[in-house]
Amino acid sequence: MSNESSSLINTIGDILGPFNLSVPLRITYSNRPVINGCDLRPSAILNRPMVEVGGDDFRVVYTLVMVNLDAPNPSNPTLREYLHWMVTDIPGTTNVTFGVFGEVLMHVRNWDTGRELIRYESPRPMMGIHRIVFMLFRQLGRNTVFEPDLRHNFSTRNFAQEYNLSLPVAAVYFNCQREAGSGGRRFHN
Repeated sequence: MSNESSSLINTIGDILGPFNLSVPLRITYSNRPVINGCDLRPSAILNRPMVEVGGDDFRVVYTLVMVNLDAPNPSNPTLREYLHWMVTDIPGTTNVTFGVFGEVLMHVRNWDTGRELIRYESPRPMMGIHRIVFMLFRQLGRNTVFEPDLRHNFSTRNFAQEYNLSLPVAAVYFNCQREAGSGGRRFHN
């Protein structure tokens, strides 16, 4: 097992427990792909990323969730998990891509490419290094997932159970800290 997949297992397992990565997922900010554990600064993630979901069955739909595991700071994550973005009804087809041009989500106006339930809010950590996680879940069908009440203290696990979502079928995460931040992740016992 590579360090990259081990790190992903620890990060996702931290909030959801076991999962089964079985669907290709590619997240790209300004032509820079998100690779597990990479560092991205707030200036690089101001706009919604481009998202590519792989698959071969148009009838299968997914929910994409983007959360901050360390809000407001890693030492005291009292807002954990902070929900930055949610898109549902994403079809499981090869080369489905959605993203942003200006303020309008590309393809979202078309029913068959996803519904943005929670508008994208760019992470802006003020203290420490934050883990920002994208998770993709298989839905039971179209229009079966609805907008959550709150962004802060969102529980991906409870949300997935409430809407009968699968375990995550794809996931990727990056680390983010304030523009002038430096240093590595610190863990305290």
